[in-house]
Amino acid sequence: MNSPTSKPTPFPPTFWTANVIELFERAAYYSMASFVVIYLGQLGLGDYWPSTLNSVLWFLVYFLPVLSGTVADQIGFRKGLLLATTFLVSGYFLMGFPVWFGSQTLAPEVSSKVTAGAGVLLPIMLAIVLIGIGGSFVKPCIAGSVQRFHMGRATLAFAIFYMVINIGSILGRLTAFFVRTELKKLQAIFAVAMGASIMAFLVVFFFYRNPKQSVETAKPKRTISDILLGMVRVLRSGRFVIFLLVSSGFFFIYNQVYNVLPLYVKKTVELTPAMDIYTMANPIVIVCCQLLITRLFGKLPPIKSIVIGTVIIGLSMVINIYPLLADGGVTVKVFDLLPLGSMFIVLTVAMIAFGELFASSRLYEYIGSLAPKGQEGLFLGYANLPMAIGSLVGGPVGAWLFNEIMCRGAVKVMLPEGKWLLKLDPKAAATGWVILTAFGLLSAASMFAYNAWLKRHPA
Repeated sequence: MNSPTSKPTPFPPTFWTANVIELFERAAYYSMASFVVIYLGQLGLGDYWPSTLNSVLWFLVYFLPVLSGTVADQIGFRKGLLLATTFLVSGYFLMGFPVWFGSQTLAPEVSSKVTAGAGVLLPIMLAIVLIGIGGSFVKPCIAGSVQRFHMGRATLAFAIFYMVINIGSILGRLTAFFVRTELKKLQAIFAVAMGASIMAFLVVFFFYRNPKQSVETAKPKRTISDILLGMVRVLRSGRFVIFLLVSSGFFFIYNQVYNVLPLYVKKTVELTPAMDIYTMANPIVIVCCQLLITRLFGKLPPIKSIVIGTVIIGLSMVINIYPLLADGGVTVKVFDLLPLGSMFIVLTVAMIAFGELFASSRLYEYIGSLAPKGQEGLFLGYANLPMAIGSLVGGPVGAWLFNEIMCRGAVKVMLPEGKWLLKLDPKAAATGWVILTAFGLLSAASMFAYNAWLKRHPA
């Protein structure tokens, strides 16, 4: 512990090494995340497989850390990170494999029919499993390293860690944008992801060293059976299960950034959308506004902050009705720069980031308050379950909303270059955006009602 007059102890090299690894891993993931459903659709996986597979990927990344973190504790963080980055390199390679080596070509549009065979589906499914497992190892290893090397300044250490995540996200998206536009090949995004993962592997191999625990800070090792029993214990808490359900609505909407939004822009607004640049609004808003939001609203009770964030993320969807009704529709250019529909998608992503600033960080605080006394650590270990549930449901339901509700009555409009975009029926498309908004507002109302019920029925 530093005295008030002493100079703060600097963070050790392994702290910074861990953050560099996180930066490369996040750069790899977000270099391709905004295009997964478009890429899979152009590979011939139809209307529903792309979003379903994408939701499985997000589910694995957020659900498996409760298991992979235990394995990493057993084998050591260094071995866990080497294993993770190897899985990631292999997974991103397999994502590009059908086009690079499998003689597949990407269709110019996202087809509604499934035309791809096992030669496409099998490597893609294996890729998603490998990326999901690899990503799930990185999270607990890096967070654990930050925890062990915060040198008595945990708040600052985790603020740096969170900032690095968003910087990596921005760098990954920017790099992918320049590479794929220069090469004019969408599959190039997986080469970028592979390159960033290889860099993460090299940093682990040459520079990362396992944190050493003192006798005082060492924790008893947990087995997989301990984790599964803990999950059963947590899920036997009716209060916590209800919380999981009502809070997963926030992440259901959040997940549409990588499901409905790319499909909407690609099929109805522009042929070659810069989804990596458009979704970059999320990390930019977080990096620029995190300290301001914390300073202005950090003293709000957690439940109020979560409700506000969920309302914001719900309202972020309804603004997309305006371009449908504007003169010229969603494709009209604003200042000859960006289609109106794409501009409002960027605003949607920015609003979602504001909702995230209000809600995401406060969820952990709220979960801690729900846990029975003495079991706070156990319950916080499952804090990512709402994200996992929201992601797993978000893909298939989002695809259904887009294809069956928003695209009802749509007609193909042929363009001069022989390609086409869908012209949506404004009423049907608006209905889809209203349903998404209603889902967010209902989730916020449910969270508020749930908290009021807790106050009347204390444990």
